[in-house]
Amino acid sequence: MKKYKAIALDLDGTLLNSKKEVSKKNKEVIMKAAKAGVKIILASGRPVPGVKKIAKQLHLKEYGGYILSYNGGMIIDCKTDEVLRRESVPMEYYADIVHCANKFDVATLTYDAEGIITNDEKDEYVQIESRINNIPVRQVLHVEEEAQLEPPVKFLCTGEHKVLRQLEAKLNEKLKGALTIFFSEPYFLEIMPQGIEKASSLDILLEKLNIDRKCLIACGDGYNDIPMMRYAGLAVAMENAQEETKEWADYIAPSNDEDGVAAAIEKFVLS
Repeated sequence: MKKYKAIALDLDGTLLNSKKEVSKKNKEVIMKAAKAGVKIILASGRPVPGVKKIAKQLHLKEYGGYILSYNGGMIIDCKTDEVLRRESVPMEYYADIVHCANKFDVATLTYDAEGIITNDEKDEYVQIESRINNIPVRQVLHVEEEAQLEPPVKFLCTGEHKVLRQLEAKLNEKLKGALTIFFSEPYFLEIMPQGIEKASSLDILLEKLNIDRKCLIACGDGYNDIPMMRYAGLAVAMENAQEETKEWADYIAPSNDEDGVAAAIEKFVLS
């Protein structure tokens, strides 16, 4: 059997259960693998402060591990806090993003080291993003100015889907393809630098770690996990995954509510 040396784990719908928690079983098995020297990589669309809370629960600072957040826009070494990759939205687009969103009367948010910064902290969808990641919200007058202090990897516009669709068209027209604009949820319109996805970030990280991609296991459930599953030596989809995601899997693990991640690690790493 191949010796797997690294495991990339999506969070929502994969490592985390429906209550957005790491189960006791998943935690025990992941820590066992980490202690055995396997590199644990938390690969998520979530912002850094949201992923750091999960990394802390898994003691990745002690045992070693990596955060790959914003779908790969940022890579952090948990042990040293060193930033190994950071792709930020070019500053020249901040004003366009925020002013367009204001015209459609939708909230804009981005992130600093602590949590969310936004021009509408009472917006229900801003509150959802805060709850999902378990991070605080800070109200600012001008998001585009505040963001310049710590150039962010992404902006998020939140609101009703049909209004955001209009905003998406307007931004595409204005930015002329300079940035990637996509929906992660019907009420979340994400704006990021071009070419950010989990597979290319994993490639950068594995090269630094001198690990062949054949020795990587990638576990996921969503469409944004397909690139890293195609890239990895072993692709694992959760039972609750999207049908299209399952088509790329070498192994279908139990669902995220049935400790699927632990089952996969026990089967392919600890057996």
